[in-house]
Amino acid sequence: MADIDTAAITIVDLPVSGPPVLACGAWLKNTVCLTRERQAYLSPVIGDLSSAEARETLDAVVVQMCRQFKIEPAITAHDLHPDFYSTAFARSFAAQRCLPVIAVQHHHAHIAAVCVEHQITEPVLGLALDGVGMGSDMSAWGGELLYVDGAAFQRIGHLAPLALPGGDRAAQEPWRMAAAVLARTGRSNEVEQRFSKQPGAPAVAAMLQMDVNCPRTSSMGRLFDAAAGLLGVNLIQSHEAQAAVALQQLAEQNGPEDALENGYQITGDNTLDFLPLLSDLMNNQAGTGGIAKAAAQFHATLCAGLAEWVRQAAQQYGITRLVTGGGCFHNRVLLQGLINRLEDSELSIFTARNVPPDDSAIALGQAWVAIQKKKGLSIQ
Repeated sequence: MADIDTAAITIVDLPVSGPPVLACGAWLKNTVCLTRERQAYLSPVIGDLSSAEARETLDAVVVQMCRQFKIEPAITAHDLHPDFYSTAFARSFAAQRCLPVIAVQHHHAHIAAVCVEHQITEPVLGLALDGVGMGSDMSAWGGELLYVDGAAFQRIGHLAPLALPGGDRAAQEPWRMAAAVLARTGRSNEVEQRFSKQPGAPAVAAMLQMDVNCPRTSSMGRLFDAAAGLLGVNLIQSHEAQAAVALQQLAEQNGPEDALENGYQITGDNTLDFLPLLSDLMNNQAGTGGIAKAAAQFHATLCAGLAEWVRQAAQQYGITRLVTGGGCFHNRVLLQGLINRLEDSELSIFTARNVPPDDSAIALGQAWVAIQKKKGLSIQ
């Protein structure tokens, strides 16, 4: 079995030395991470674990890296989702060697990975925005405001949940997320007419009206899908984040716009709700140029709402560090817009650098959380 090209391995210095950990990553953009003392070795992206080939590659990469770097893991770490192949692999690896195994919540891992890159060991506010990750309550998270203190975290806020009509299928069909917005505003009777070219429209309308097979998600990725579906930008996705990228490109073509006045609400339980913004998009009947302007205003309003949300939490918790993570931060308009709106705050903002903000960073975050759990570094 050939060694992995060392140039393809990302080496990250850890803030402190710890026991050797094998972290097995997420389902999408899977990577594995091995640590030794103060260094973490992150594999190249293996891919999505839906294929047998990717699963076999994960198995082989772990063997290769352990041998190549002469590391015998003392701990294994995995995602909180019990059905991921990476979770099963980590548990099996640990059981065969009688090692402790640690489950790490997906968005906690996103924030932890960026903390590693910046050598942060103090408590931070974590803003995690992505497509989906299993939450501590076993629901689909993806728009999370976290208080992260090493191995411990608290979910201190989240985006207002939207229904996922048809479950996971809604992630491939943005028109379904648009239908969920119609239903949330009491207009589910319009779903069939608005999406008459979609064969599943009658079934989705019925699901939403009866609240059957409609789990909830706080995902920012699905919020982008809903916007794309409402604007007619993208109704069926052929690949991950297609709708979100299309919205970003339209916003870039248009240029900056002002945020929609009263386009969001922050509730008493710290839920950030963009329903006013989505309602405005729902009624947008403009042509192509108008759609680009709407996409730009959508981004501006997201940035305004997120910035206010973060400011309030920073003041409440006495935190001066904001860490961003999750695949939505590949979006330059979103990231730079948020940074610009927080320029006059006392917050220091930390973003992904050499490791992407997406799920390829999850293994690094898992490893760092596992080390801190083992060493008891977090303040409980």
